[in-house]
Amino acid sequence: MDDKLILLGHGSGGGLSHDLIDGLFVRHFANPLLLPLEDASAFDLPPGKTAFTTDSYVVKPIFFPGGDIGRLAVCGTVNDLSMRGARPLYLSAGFIIEEGFPIADLERIVISMSEAAREAGVSIVCGDTKVVERRAADGIFINTAGVGLIPAGVSVSVQNARPGDAVIVSGTIGDHGVTVLSQRQGLHFVSPVKSDAAPLNGLAQTMLGAAPAAVHAMRDPTRGGIATTLKEIASNSSVGIEIEEERIPVSDAVGAACEMLGLDYLYLANEGKIVAAVAEEQAARVLDAMRAQRYGRDAAVIGRVTADRPGTVTIRNPFGAKRIVEMLAGDQFPRIC
Repeated sequence: MDDKLILLGHGSGGGLSHDLIDGLFVRHFANPLLLPLEDASAFDLPPGKTAFTTDSYVVKPIFFPGGDIGRLAVCGTVNDLSMRGARPLYLSAGFIIEEGFPIADLERIVISMSEAAREAGVSIVCGDTKVVERRAADGIFINTAGVGLIPAGVSVSVQNARPGDAVIVSGTIGDHGVTVLSQRQGLHFVSPVKSDAAPLNGLAQTMLGAAPAAVHAMRDPTRGGIATTLKEIASNSSVGIEIEEERIPVSDAVGAACEMLGLDYLYLANEGKIVAAVAEEQAARVLDAMRAQRYGRDAAVIGRVTADRPGTVTIRNPFGAKRIVEMLAGDQFPRIC
């Protein structure tokens, strides 16, 4: 491609559009289901229950340590499927691009998506591109949808947490939120911080493989952080949840940033973590399996599910004092994913 910037003509459906599709998207996303470039991809699904999800990504800035908007788009959709116990198979990718957006940056994003899809073992099999006038968007927005299969015997749902379950988090929290905030505001910390954006299907399948019937609920705590995720599980399962503050894994950089800026790490966004409710008798087995994986080595039990006060989440500090954890009315800061 000779063009250096996205032109309105790249969204016209004519020659420039085909140049963009063939010279960039097809070149990096190529697979047998995509290459016919039909209006829809056709594929067979094995027997079983199908999971389907969609999400849109508008993060600012679009590049940050540990990832970019493209990696977020693939990982986020893969992770949403994985939280239902599904094995992600196929993704779609829709791009809304502002006129004047650098094609080099677009290719960097597409390459990142291709690499994340390869890591997750999924294929991007269809897509769409629209170009809007300058100032009608903020650089680039991406929508991804995904299809996956839920194996027989797997029943993971935000409604399935049970009293007595252990509450597990797969690693340090708040890394993505602090990374995006620091890039946006030009903040620098002594200890480096980077986004945790990662595909979690491998970790989720490891958990299910260790004790398939014991993993009752899984959720990835993105916007709203683990506080919102725990509240959603408690409300949907009609249970109470008690967590211990000193058990929650937090990196030194995130802890320092929260102390300096007056933020609560419970509400910071994550893009590569799992919060799970697991039967207590199998929790140690699941935890050991998680810690043997790249994205679960800092996993920890942070609390338990109770029958008391359904829909309520409480946190106990190291001195024994308790407080109720509620959802925020809005985000601590917007445009985080």
